[in-house]
Amino acid sequence: MISVNNLFDNDDVKIIEEKGNISVIEFQKDVSVNKITAMSEYFASKMNVRRRQVIIQLQNDEYITSAGAMQWMAGDIESKTNVKGVGDFLGKAIKGSVTSESTVKPKYHGTGLLALEPTYNYILLEDVSSWNGCIVLEDGLFIACEASLDTKVGMRSNVSSAVLGGEGLFNLKLSGNGIAVLESPVPREELIEIELQNDQIKIDGNMAIAWSDTLDFTVEKSTRSLLGAAVAGEGFVNVYRGTGKILMSPVRPEATNNILTYKPRE
Repeated sequence: MISVNNLFDNDDVKIIEEKGNISVIEFQKDVSVNKITAMSEYFASKMNVRRRQVIIQLQNDEYITSAGAMQWMAGDIESKTNVKGVGDFLGKAIKGSVTSESTVKPKYHGTGLLALEPTYNYILLEDVSSWNGCIVLEDGLFIACEASLDTKVGMRSNVSSAVLGGEGLFNLKLSGNGIAVLESPVPREELIEIELQNDQIKIDGNMAIAWSDTLDFTVEKSTRSLLGAAVAGEGFVNVYRGTGKILMSPVRPEATNNILTYKPRE
């Protein structure tokens, strides 16, 4: 029997999203401050820069996380890695190096509470089945998912998409039925959701942070000629064609400069 106090019943803690057994809590203000940091923390909370944390209630089931994501766990929970041997580890290391994702993704099984590391990023809970069964992620977004989902690294069919599109040659793909926990550079209320039905969208830059695997991704000139592209000042654009869904940031992810991992103060 486990009883956890001063977490969900803390006046400073608010559950901002729940799906299945996964809850996202947000600390409304950071009171672990001193007279030097109090002012910056006060205004940070007013601008929605707040500490957030994922809490998973395991009920004799399994969840996969990125390496180092676990902060604490309580109950009858066991962890194991997805590495089956030296050869498997080397293969996963190569895949991890090209996707900016962790090489080893621990799997937690049992009954109890699993708390992941707090972050100042924004957390998204996505039902993968609503993405035509498979979602492709921008590098570094994955935090955790239900073990019912299949995680694999996919290579783009068009090498130009890596060279010119700024998206990378490999991406992590999640397929099946289940909930995925993602880390976003901007809050959900600012993300633009685009649904295509046998149509296309052209984006200037790597602002798409997730998209359906059913979409065909290429990189093309923004106009029909190189001279026209130079005059327009656009160059190349990322093109998504077909039927599926896209989550797009209103600004380039690197421009947000708010990817911060929580670290306790000394």
